[in-house]
Amino acid sequence: MESPCILVCSMDDKTGYCFGCARTRDEIAGWIEMTDAERRTVMNLLPARMETVERKPRRVTRPRMLAGGGPAS
Repeated sequence: MESPCILVCSMDDKTGYCFGCARTRDEIAGWIEMTDAERRTVMNLLPARMETVERKPRRVTRPRMLAGGGPAS
């Protein structure tokens, strides 16, 4: 089973979930050692967890500003 990681690796201090995938630090660190059944269990929890994560505003990069992109909505 593939990882739910989307390379947005930053933790929400309030919930303890990653902003990108909604896994905990322990789940991220142990993903490789988990069985498929354990991974499936975690994967089933992720959609509900994402609803509880307070989203961080996206960072505006210099190239994006120069291109007129401004902040993401």
